Amino acid sequence: MSERAIDRRAMRKRGVLALAGAAEAEVRGRPDLATVSRLRRVNAISATAFVLGGSLFALGAALSQADVGGPRLAAVVYLVGGVFFTTGAYAALLQVANAPRGADPDGILRTPPWRWWSLEPGRLDWSSAVTLFVGTLFFAVSLTDALIGDLSVAQLHRLVWSPEVVGCVLFLVSGHLALTEMRHDRPRGRRTDLGWWIVVVNQLGSVLFMVAAIAAFVRPASGDALAVGVANWGTLTGALCFAIAGVMQEFERPDGAA
Repeated sequence: MSERAIDRRAMRKRGVLALAGAAEAEVRGRPDLATVSRLRRVNAISATAFVLGGSLFALGAALSQADVGGPRLAAVVYLVGGVFFTTGAYAALLQVANAPRGADPDGILRTPPWRWWSLEPGRLDWSSAVTLFVGTLFFAVSLTDALIGDLSVAQLHRLVWSPEVVGCVLFLVSGHLALTEMRHDRPRGRRTDLGWWIVVVNQLGSVLFMVAAIAAFVRPASGDALAVGVANWGTLTGALCFAIAGVMQEFERPDGAA
């Protein structure tokens, strides 16, 4: 069976070797105990990090909208949330790097030697994961710079707003690649499963983050944001999308060993 014929998301998320494009997953292999343990552990780290990161971003937006604690408190909450976002994205990249690549002749999926990084630009799942991870790094730069305080409008644009927008664009690109992978590997009739909805909800969160970033642009003439309320509510709802998708991701894991 060629690698292109495999549903890669099912492989790295659930440890199931299934044919891509089949009306129903045609299972050709099941994971052994070590593979189940590894996939569950990495998935739990990624999912939990996104739940915490999304929840903290939503809290930061709520604090900002209610004007509680001043901008510094919201900035600190955002920064801690950004650390969790980066952790979740890196764990998602580890899922791709350490996913089973195929089954033994006896139909058992086993994990390859552990890797902390991989270079596989020809794979949609790798491209999506690494784009998301880099996007979180741009967010980290923006969130760190926001703590400096007393920045001019030009500095805000260069140090805070620009990396935030780049991060949002990368989130959108990552989501598009994930959706493309789903369309390639799963027929229309199977796009209502859990994995499909996780990708869709995450992409909705990315769209809302981009709306918030645009609304947060500071007018050079007045020094005011275009629409503070839209920026805060876009961030809050987008963050909740990522948190909800993280909760859903907790259930996209292997059922058990072969």
